[in-house]
Amino acid sequence: MSKKRVFALILIVVMLAAILTNPSKEEHEKIVRAKAEQLLKSQLHAKDQEFFGLGMQLFGNDIVDRFIQTSVVVDNYYLFSLTKIKWQGTEQIIGGGAFKHIWLSPKIDEKADEIIAALKKI
Repeated sequence: MSKKRVFALILIVVMLAAILTNPSKEEHEKIVRAKAEQLLKSQLHAKDQEFFGLGMQLFGNDIVDRFIQTSVVVDNYYLFSLTKIKWQGTEQIIGGGAFKHIWLSPKIDEKADEIIAALKKI
């Protein structure tokens, strides 16, 4: 077999593996939900941590659920997928996924600060 055929065969196998192991929208949302809860906790002072836990139990993560439903967009490109946040008319890529892994960009921290500052004004 020639080198070109071996390379083409390997490329096809890798592409097929990428397609079959591309993370789903639900997996992206699960990762963003966990990150959003972590960022909310980090924004609170130590004495407010127990109120956060109580609030999350009482409201059943309703705020986080609404945020994820309205602001998180997942674009599937078959070989990989991108996680975006829609906020104030713009979309920003905050992460990507491939081969059953999802990576979040440090930009999510900057965007979270912006979103929380806007929410505190309400």
